Amino acid sequence: MQTSQLHKQTDALLVNQYILGDEKSFEILIYKHKSRIYNFIFSKVLNRDIAEDIFQETFIKVIKTLKKGVYNEEGKFVSWVMRISHNLIIDYFRKSNRMPKFEASDDYDVFQFITDSSPNAENNLIKDQVENDLQNLITELPEDQKEVLDMRLYRDMSFKEISEITGVSINTALGRMRYAIINLRKMIEENQILLTH
Repeated sequence: MQTSQLHKQTDALLVNQYILGDEKSFEILIYKHKSRIYNFIFSKVLNRDIAEDIFQETFIKVIKTLKKGVYNEEGKFVSWVMRISHNLIIDYFRKSNRMPKFEASDDYDVFQFITDSSPNAENNLIKDQVENDLQNLITELPEDQKEVLDMRLYRDMSFKEISEITGVSINTALGRMRYAIINLRKMIEENQILLTH
């Protein structure tokens, strides 16, 4: 098959052809999606060398999975690759101990979900203790809620990005975030974590 014809093939067809031994099909898949996936990785790590490493590692994982014959993301190749790269980004931050802590920002503050008043000076003083308790509680959330919270708070991803990577609708992602916040509130009450005086 001519290269120009291959470019018109769907991702699913290209994946199948690669699994059947056509290496050129995989080159075209990478070529088609390279900028989107690389730009996504770079937007999170903000370092070209690290982004390049994670990009390479993403496609090594993709190749291994396809060669094992366990790929089952029919028609969702890009979302699947984005999920792999997202997990590798999280691994990178965990390994390098650079996982950002909760930081209040004007547009998004985890504390606004837990208390109705904005943090005052006293709240800011106890914030460090609270953050540690909060991070421990987050690990107890259901996996899907923890994932959305993690992407939104730690990676500052939009709900549109979260929706694309997890393969769920924006409404589902928003719902998971809402339930995560509700569950956190309950756990905070049960654990008597003091957020305000």
